Amino acid sequence: MVEERRRRYWSRGRRGGCGCGCASVVVVLTAGLLLTLFNAAVGIGVSVRVPLTEINLTLAGSVGKKEKAAEALPPYVHGRLAGNQNFVNQSNTLTIWVAEGTAIILVGQQEGAPLIDLHLEAR
Repeated sequence: MVEERRRRYWSRGRRGGCGCGCASVVVVLTAGLLLTLFNAAVGIGVSVRVPLTEINLTLAGSVGKKEKAAEALPPYVHGRLAGNQNFVNQSNTLTIWVAEGTAIILVGQQEGAPLIDLHLEAR
């Protein structure tokens, strides 16, 4: 009876998902350390304006060398990683040795953010 409860408990909590995207351990260990060898970072971001407001919803992430990872985020997200300037700011960073991964979700006013944007950058 006790074994059956344990088995059900362990099988319930482990379904799908891969962590936090660019800030997941697998991405930082593989892509992050590989990009660090080339002294590079890669960033991606998507931003959409909420209709009839000045508020944007932004999802962005980057991975690469520690010093360059935050710089690879879109320009309207710079300085907002782990900040409190917006209505919602969910930031994740993971640093492993010389590699870093970042992921950020922002809901709020972001100066310089266009109506719709797809940002890809390699530094």
